[in-house]
Amino acid sequence: MHIKSIILEGFKSYAQRTEVNGFDPLFNAITGLNGSGKSNILDSICFLLGISNLSQVVIGGRNKYLINGVNANNTRVQDLFCSVGLNVNNPHFLIMQGRITKVLNMKPPEILSMIEEAAGTKMYEYKKIAAQKTIEKKEAKLKEIKTILEEEITPTIQKLKEERSSYLEYQKVMREIEHLSRLYIAYQFLLAEDTKARSAEELKEMEDKILKLQEELSENDKKIKALNHEIEELEKRKDKEIGGKLRSLEDALAEAQRVNTKSQSAFDLKKKNLASEENKRKELEKNMVEDSKTLAAKEKEVKKITDGLHALQEASKKDAEALAAAQQHFNAVSAGLSSNEDGAEATLAGQMMACKNDISKAQTEAKQAQMKLKHAQQELKNKQAEVKKMDSGYRKDQEALEVVKRLKEKLETEMKKLNYEENKEESLLEKRRQLSRDISRLKETYEALLARFPNLRFAYKDPEKNWNRNCVKGLVASLISVKDTSATTALELVAGERLYNVVVDTEVTGKKLLERGELKRRYTIIPLNKISAKCIAPETLSVAQKLVGPNNVHVALSLIEYKPELQKAMEFVFGTTFVCDNMDNAKKVAFDKRIMTRTVTLGGDVFDPHGTLSGGARSQAASILTKFQELKDVQDELRIKENELRALEEELAGLKNTAEKYHQLKQQWEMKTEEADLLQTKLQQSSYHKQQEELDALKKTIEESEETLKNTKEIQKKAEEKYEVLENKMKNAEAERERELKDAQKRLDCAKTKGDASSKKMKEKQQEVEAITLELEELKREYASYKQQLDAVNEAITSYEGQIKVMEDEVAKNKESVNKAQEEVTKQKEVITAQDSVIKAKCAEVAKHKEQNNGSQLKMKELDHNITKHKREAEDGAAKVSKMLQDHDWINAEKHLFGQPNSAYDFKTNNPKEAGQRLQKLQEMKEKLGRNVNMRAMNVLTEAEERYNDLMKKKRIVENDKSKILTTIEDLDQKKNQALNIAWQKVNKDFGSIFSTLLPGANAMLAPPEGQTVLDGLEFKVALGNTWKENLTELSGGQR
Repeated sequence: MHIKSIILEGFKSYAQRTEVNGFDPLFNAITGLNGSGKSNILDSICFLLGISNLSQVVIGGRNKYLINGVNANNTRVQDLFCSVGLNVNNPHFLIMQGRITKVLNMKPPEILSMIEEAAGTKMYEYKKIAAQKTIEKKEAKLKEIKTILEEEITPTIQKLKEERSSYLEYQKVMREIEHLSRLYIAYQFLLAEDTKARSAEELKEMEDKILKLQEELSENDKKIKALNHEIEELEKRKDKEIGGKLRSLEDALAEAQRVNTKSQSAFDLKKKNLASEENKRKELEKNMVEDSKTLAAKEKEVKKITDGLHALQEASKKDAEALAAAQQHFNAVSAGLSSNEDGAEATLAGQMMACKNDISKAQTEAKQAQMKLKHAQQELKNKQAEVKKMDSGYRKDQEALEVVKRLKEKLETEMKKLNYEENKEESLLEKRRQLSRDISRLKETYEALLARFPNLRFAYKDPEKNWNRNCVKGLVASLISVKDTSATTALELVAGERLYNVVVDTEVTGKKLLERGELKRRYTIIPLNKISAKCIAPETLSVAQKLVGPNNVHVALSLIEYKPELQKAMEFVFGTTFVCDNMDNAKKVAFDKRIMTRTVTLGGDVFDPHGTLSGGARSQAASILTKFQELKDVQDELRIKENELRALEEELAGLKNTAEKYHQLKQQWEMKTEEADLLQTKLQQSSYHKQQEELDALKKTIEESEETLKNTKEIQKKAEEKYEVLENKMKNAEAERERELKDAQKRLDCAKTKGDASSKKMKEKQQEVEAITLELEELKREYASYKQQLDAVNEAITSYEGQIKVMEDEVAKNKESVNKAQEEVTKQKEVITAQDSVIKAKCAEVAKHKEQNNGSQLKMKELDHNITKHKREAEDGAAKVSKMLQDHDWINAEKHLFGQPNSAYDFKTNNPKEAGQRLQKLQEMKEKLGRNVNMRAMNVLTEAEERYNDLMKKKRIVENDKSKILTTIEDLDQKKNQALNIAWQKVNKDFGSIFSTLLPGANAMLAPPEGQTVLDGLEFKVALGNTWKENLTELSGGQR
């Protein structure tokens, strides 16, 4: 590419249009005088080529470029020229003013850039750098896209997919509900219409039956009235004759019953007082036993401490004596005396004299003992010879005695093995008699309670063989214990008749019990596996406690104790009512809008938010729960006594054989004991025994003589040794006295210290003894007090027992009087009844008519109940039909298809009952799904997936473009390096040729710096002759 012409107009000094032509295609130079406009032409060429490294061109100026007659921007113009090696910002083809000096001063990379411009690779470097910057920017964007995909879009899509499956399932459930709802509603509609029609027909039939029964009743009433009139006339006639006697007998019976009731009440009161005193006696006896144990323990403790005190007193006494002896010894040593071995104070001369006396005495005793020993040994030898002659008979008796003793020991061992205590059988028999009396008394009490309160009795017959009675738990009242007796009245009102309900394990047990249990009266059954109750919520209780105080209100259930397995039944009976301490608190709790729960006071007042209020004076009769508790206590005590009696009977049965064996062995032992005594007496009275005793005495004399000889030798030896020591002391008397004085002082000090310590310990122990002795005396006084109280209680019990015995006779007489009066009244009535058979017949006829009337009335009640029921069913059916028609418009249009085969409402193909059950499950499923399903999941998922796909597409495009760019850069880098090497070699060749032409004998070249390559940079090297210069400073300006 070369310049053909330049047109200048309005540029710098060229105001008028000037055209410069005639440019050479290869080399051009601009010459002229100073100020002729050379540089302006050069500047115009630079501007045309798109120079951009000038700081300012023209203020407010505007450039316009045309390439082949088409508008182009500055960047495109620069790219065009760069592509043909004409980068005006780093020109190698244009030499401006001062350019030579700049080029010669260029650094290696700058010179390399000129070679790159000549080779046409520089534009590639610019574009490569721009592409790498773009890749870096895109890389950041790619990373951002990846983060959004991983952290936002992918989890969102996953969640939406799950919600879509829930939504699809929800739609499926809704469709099935709609289908089954129509089927089930159609079935209910048909049932309601059928009920309405059938109830009207049955209602007419029952009304006809009632009219017929009313006619029968009216007829029977007329007959009864006539018969009663006849009976009344007959009775009047009969009363005139014998009625006065019956009335007097009945009056006598009433008086006898009154007297009997009064005496029985007094008798019961005495028995109750007696039981109270007996309980008091048991308590006192228990306290006495405990105090007795405490007293014994305290006495042992007193004895132990007293023994310790005696020991300390003895030690203190010994220490005091030792102190006195030490003081005496010190005084004696101070006075010039010395202590001998016995502790006595004497002079050394006196002690030496005592030693001589001891030696002489020991020698004398030794001689006497030697003589005695010799005589005894001779006598022993003679006696032994005599004894041998009479040994045989004695030995036989002795062997017989040994045999008897061994037999006796064997019998004793066998008796001990039996572990039998004498008199134990008698004590057990006495205990059995007492237990029998206690059991009889408890049974009477139990039966008396049941007789007075028949509602407490619950009895049944086993409905089948091998019946498990644990399946029937019993009456509710018998299964609870009241924590606080003050709440019994309230709890009875809370439970009401449910106290007499029977708790069983399952409804099957209850059914068998009702059908085959032969129950004496009507009972309500509570099966534990079926019963359920809504208890008062803890939040409601908390509100009530905050309202009136935590101690003033309780849930009735919390005031009783029961087994855990009965939880459901107790919640059913006691779980829905509050118990308050007074009426004010009960009123606040019951009618508080946050509570609105039935409440009962301890006094028996009932507050019900549903409109019931009851209270007033309570019945004076005994509390049922109290009586139940009393009955349970009697039952428990009776069970314990019966178990004790059973165990006692077993022990007595086992003891009987043991007792027989023991008595047999004891009899044999007594016989052997007597035989042994006889043999022992015989041996003691024999001559051999006497000789043997003499032999034993001689042997003892020999032993004593030998012992005396041994002792006298030791005494003589010690006395001689002591004499020698005393002789030495006499020789060193002064030093010995000083030493003894020091020992005496030391001994005295030690005795004082020990004496003070033992005296202190003794005083402390004495104080402890005095304190514990006082405690012991107090315990003894308490024990004596208990004994006095026990004596008083025993007297009271004896008194009550005497009174009860007297009253028993009186009660028995009164009962006999009542029975006798009852018999007389019964006899008189029988006489009266027997006198007139007509009255009996009339009464029988009246009873027959009444029975017919009762049957008719019962049937009428049943019919009335059924009529009410059918009217209600007919009304409910009509209302249901009307409501269903109103709620469901499609019924009128489709009801002709209800129940029709092969239709959507074919009840044979689709069982409506099963459809109803399925519908209920689907409704539950719908509610469960409806709480969690996202109705917008489908739309949101589609949007999210589109966004995800779009981002993934963009990501793939960017990654592909990046990969292509990197591959292209790699290829172009190789081509660029090849082009640079070729250009460098060509320029180097031409450069050297031109320089050598201009400056003969010289050479020049472009070479890379030492240790680097062409790609790192190039620098000028010049050779003048054969010498290569490192720089061009030695060259002249023209050469440069």
